[in-house]
Amino acid sequence: MKHSLRTYLLAMLPFALPAAAQTGRSAYDFLNIPTSSHVFGLGGTNIALIDDDVSLAGQNPALIGPEIDRQLAFSYMHYMGGSNFAGVRFGKAAGERGAWAAGVRYLNYGEITGYDPDGTMTGTFSPADVVFEGTYSHDFTYRLRGGINLKMIYSNYEQYSAFAIAADLGINYYDDDHDFSVSLVLKNMGGQVKRFEEAYDRLPFDVQVGFMKGLGMSPFSFGITALHLTKWDLPYYDHKEGEETELKSNFGKNLFRHLIFGLQYQPNERFYVDLAYNYKMRSDMSNYQRNFFSGFSVGLGFKARTFSIGAAYAMPHKSASSILLNVGLNISELL
Repeated sequence: MKHSLRTYLLAMLPFALPAAAQTGRSAYDFLNIPTSSHVFGLGGTNIALIDDDVSLAGQNPALIGPEIDRQLAFSYMHYMGGSNFAGVRFGKAAGERGAWAAGVRYLNYGEITGYDPDGTMTGTFSPADVVFEGTYSHDFTYRLRGGINLKMIYSNYEQYSAFAIAADLGINYYDDDHDFSVSLVLKNMGGQVKRFEEAYDRLPFDVQVGFMKGLGMSPFSFGITALHLTKWDLPYYDHKEGEETELKSNFGKNLFRHLIFGLQYQPNERFYVDLAYNYKMRSDMSNYQRNFFSGFSVGLGFKARTFSIGAAYAMPHKSASSILLNVGLNISELL
């Protein structure tokens, strides 16, 4: 029962998450779901985005600083199959060169019917994952910042439960004179403290590198995020109607399956529009009914003095789309 249930839950994630499409090798791939609609619009993973947004702590702990003082952010996403994802995060300045944040992420997979080995229905249940996070960042110099994000992860799937501890380490270099940001992140380092059964489930450890660069005096900026850097070979199965499924892997395809390309239009500090392309997402969907938009994501956001709102959309599969919504409050300005 447990293995079939977890197989089903993991199979749902590729349709919901452009950034973590079909990794299929970890029971904890939900850790890669972003809480920032700005990031979701830029392909689901972006570790070098510069924005006064406490939600970015989940991408790279070095992306928050004193500028997020007393900021509160909420996020919500509805998945296919009745699944729901929600998150909340609060940030506070720690002196003139540091900041901390605390948050919770919750993923509920909806109501599922359980069966015993004989096929008899045993009732319904709602499996869920919860992540409690604490983040600290510090400015080493005017342009260099580092951070750490600690995570406690609890999963409950009917009568099975597990507990894990993980950490992210990140560093960011930002040159505001040339509108250039570059980051390195070691993500999801750790392991299980309590197992579902006898075998340990590994966390989706990853090494990520990324940059964002403003394009001259224009309102556009461009970025590339390289992920899954712990493994070069990322083959995929290509299925065409009337033909046998083919396993594909070559240098060019492997290279692009490690990269997410993002473009941002930001005419002023209050408004932005995002567009991104994730080749891995699109190629992973070749075994399913992908559409023209598979691999693409879009987002937009607006900021006022006291609040911010954002939304991002992706449709990797013609019968599955995801919209991530964000609302942020600047409590310092409200009081």
